Amino acid sequence: MERIQRFFESQAFGVCTKLGEKLSFSTSSIRLFFIYASFLTFGSPVIVYLALAWIINIRQHLRRRQNPVWYN
Repeated sequence: MERIQRFFESQAFGVCTKLGEKLSFSTSSIRLFFIYASFLTFGSPVIVYLALAWIINIRQHLRRRQNPVWYN
């Protein structure tokens, strides 16, 4: 089960993990919130999720540009 969870975390941008770390909530409760909210609102939290994933990706890219040592 843990192997499957790691696979999905690596493929799903890690948004729930980052939110859980910042807000000190469990990652599974944040995932459940996104799932239930998506069903109740016909998918609008998916837009929020993708926006957060984009922001996380941009921040990682900017950090790599500021410290380019050993990054290819």
